[in-house]
This record gives sequence, C-alpha cells and structure tokens, in this order.
Amino acid sequence: MKVSVREAAEAALNYLLSVNNLVGNTTEIRNARLEETELSEDDKFWFITLGFEDQNGEYSSLTIPSKRRQYRIFKIDTETGIVKFMKIRTP
Repeated sequence: MKVSVREAAEAALNYLLSVNNLVGNTTEIRNARLEETELSEDDKFWFITLGFEDQNGEYSSLTIPSKRRQYRIFKIDTETGIVKFMKIRTP
C-alpha cells in the first residue's frame, strides 16, 4: 500500500472540486469535511466519505438561503491514488 489515508482524502477532495461544475452544480462547495475512511479488507482500496454544504436553492426566509449537507463516497486505489468512483451517500 503506497497511498496513505491522508493522500486518499486529498485525492477525493481534488476530484470533487474538479468535477463540481461538470455535474451541473453551479454553486461553490463549502465547508468540505472528511467524514469517514475505510480500507478494504484486501488493502486494495480506500473508501473516503466527504461531506460538504451546498446551497439547495430553497429559502428558509426571504433573505437567507438554507443549506444542506451532502455526502460523497470515493473509492481510491491504494497503489496509484486514482479515484475509481464517486457515489452519492444519503445521510
């Protein structure tokens, strides 16, 4: 295993930031936070869960937009650090 959990988390965050606009998200990702880490039983993959706040377009009042926390799970190769997938995780 060459990729540390820290490197895997950084790879996940960089991936999330790079694809944010590609998936139709026009708002900025805010307050990104590492939520969970897990090493697969065969030591081949890191599973990294990141959480972040996103403007959901709904308003709790006329002037203050409400925010919701979203979560993404990333599967990262422990040898290369390449992100294999990103999935939406429901809280």
